[in-house]
Amino acid sequence: MATLEFVGDEDGVLTGVKCCQVDERRKPIAGTEFIIKADLAFIAIGFSGPFTDSILKELDGKLTLNTDRRGSTNVVANDRDYKTSIDKLWAAGDVRRGQSLVVWAIREGRQAARAIDEALMGSSVLPR
Repeated sequence: MATLEFVGDEDGVLTGVKCCQVDERRKPIAGTEFIIKADLAFIAIGFSGPFTDSILKELDGKLTLNTDRRGSTNVVANDRDYKTSIDKLWAAGDVRRGQSLVVWAIREGRQAARAIDEALMGSSVLPR
């Protein structure tokens, strides 16, 4: 399965994720598209280098996302609840630490999931 695009309503609110089946080379198979209903999406792409030309550029002038001393490569978020300087935006793994071991990204992802669950639901049964 491959993710093709995020689907939203006229107000820009996420309503689903458009996906499709893929062949053995991970190429999309025409005619196999389908939509999974969703109101929340997590993007886990691994470390692909600094992303200053994407989300940071989109936020420029609207909201300030604090980055670390390495010059806007890593997003600043604490290691307790993984909150960033923008309300309801969390960062963990490579985007917070920089390129590192996958075990660190997994650990931070799990901890961030619990922190997000607590923030949105008031409590969590997820392990820290």
